[in-house]
Amino acid sequence: MEQTIRNLTQLGAAIRRQRRHLGLSQDDLARRTGLRQGTISTLEKGEGAQVGTILQVLAALQLEITVRPRTQTNPYELEALF
Repeated sequence: MEQTIRNLTQLGAAIRRQRRHLGLSQDDLARRTGLRQGTISTLEKGEGAQVGTILQVLAALQLEITVRPRTQTNPYELEALF
């Protein structure tokens, strides 16, 4: 399922959804990536991380980033999606 992500909170939620979809705990994902469980928790809260860390977690979750021009929508319609 494709998702449009425009901020760290949405990215964290997408990571958490995929982790749960795969049946992984934060500890499981931490072991897969070599990161601390606290780092996974911080990322899922949308508190940010270095780009390399984000890419490492996405790869472990079988996800990738696609960069494309930003869609032009009414901001109120977009917020209703989340």
